[in-house]
Amino acid sequence: MLSYDAAMTDDLATLDASGHAELIASGALSPVEAVDAALERIERVDPQLNAVIHLDADAARAAAARIEPGSAPFAGVPFLVKDIGATQAGLPYWSGNRALQAMDHRLGDDTELGARFRRAGLVTLGKTNLPELGSSPTTQPLSNGPTNNPWDPTRSPAGSSGGSAAAVAAGLVPMAHANDGGGSTRLPAAWCGLVGLKTTRGRVPNPDTVSRLISELVVTTTVRDTAGLLDAVQGSTPADLYQLPSPERPYRDEVGRDVEPLRIAVLVADGAHQVDAECSSAARSAGELLAQMGHDVSEVGDDVLLGGESSVNGRLWMAGLTRRVQHLGQMAGRPLTEDEVEPYNWAAAQRGGAMTAAEWVEAEEDQQAWVRKVFAWLAPYDVLVTPTAGCPALTTEELTPPADTPWKISKTYARIGLFTLPFNVTGHPAISLPLYESGAGLPIGVQFVGGFGREDRLIRLAAHLEQALPWAGRRPMVHAAA
Repeated sequence: MLSYDAAMTDDLATLDASGHAELIASGALSPVEAVDAALERIERVDPQLNAVIHLDADAARAAAARIEPGSAPFAGVPFLVKDIGATQAGLPYWSGNRALQAMDHRLGDDTELGARFRRAGLVTLGKTNLPELGSSPTTQPLSNGPTNNPWDPTRSPAGSSGGSAAAVAAGLVPMAHANDGGGSTRLPAAWCGLVGLKTTRGRVPNPDTVSRLISELVVTTTVRDTAGLLDAVQGSTPADLYQLPSPERPYRDEVGRDVEPLRIAVLVADGAHQVDAECSSAARSAGELLAQMGHDVSEVGDDVLLGGESSVNGRLWMAGLTRRVQHLGQMAGRPLTEDEVEPYNWAAAQRGGAMTAAEWVEAEEDQQAWVRKVFAWLAPYDVLVTPTAGCPALTTEELTPPADTPWKISKTYARIGLFTLPFNVTGHPAISLPLYESGAGLPIGVQFVGGFGREDRLIRLAAHLEQALPWAGRRPMVHAAA
């Protein structure tokens, strides 16, 4: 039972993670009260969303009771973890798969990032929904059913961090774990009206992967939360395949700093790529605003980033699903059968399995040649501006793979992630900001891509845009404070 003023419940639903931490540090709110309030919001609102697939209220309250207020940057702040990637001991680890869920598969130890979330003071309440294997830009797994977008419950919150994004956008928790192998943080941020940062490759630890694509962090409602959490978890381990030097100063200190005049390129890619006009317009509007702020802004073509040579990225992404399906079997302790893997993933894995080792290496060499060209193309600019997604949020029905030919949904998936996957491949940092809305009132995110290792510049610029086009007062149709 909540012991503080009941009127605070709605206030907490609209308060960011930094605000929660400040209240807890001041003694106005205890960690247990913060957790109880979040659990109440989840119980009351999540039935409309299906964002949370596992809760352990007793463990969360026990963890909160051990928190010393003010002992860590987010001491006592309620948190949710996505069901793939970073995790913590005792939590389920199903990767959205029905077979792993049926056997209640769990991991015995914290991953490195999961441990850092604990050290940051975050109190994990449970896990969020995702597409099986995190392989698609929508969250509607057969294992747990679709997650609904709080702005319009007939629509998808995108994916693969759709459960986390829906939970944060609806005020269930102020911050939630997300990860990004092709847009899986930025796309849900764009469709749910949140801040989503994909860090530079090597910025956040991931010593258990050899993938060049994966970045892990959070989705948030404010730039200061993203910056503060990045401070708390950044830094590679000696075992990480990719290493970066530490930043000059804390990322939280970049919020509010002056932004020097920047050379900014705007890419909208309307034409052959079927980018929605409202998304193109949002990127152009962001460029116009930046020009008014004194930056040197020019529009650029898409031949290098999105031209024919970039098709190797999609081929390797699909082929990689072969290994990911195989890994599901290793976690299960036996190879999974066709009826235990979703049709889209099974079909992609079968197709990818036809690629020989020599063809795989040749494709990786082609990919690296493309990466080199992208670096040269971006060299004259400090920041690239694009739409985050190729269209505003689509309906769950529109994103359901055809039963007989599930791979045909790939064309729709590619349109959604047109602007995000390239920067997983190159490793550049990129942030999605909820600057605009569609005519139907849906969030439209704009992506800002920085130089390699320049999260500092992106956070500084993002904070200025947050002041210029504040989004904090916007509320979706489904929200805990509504």
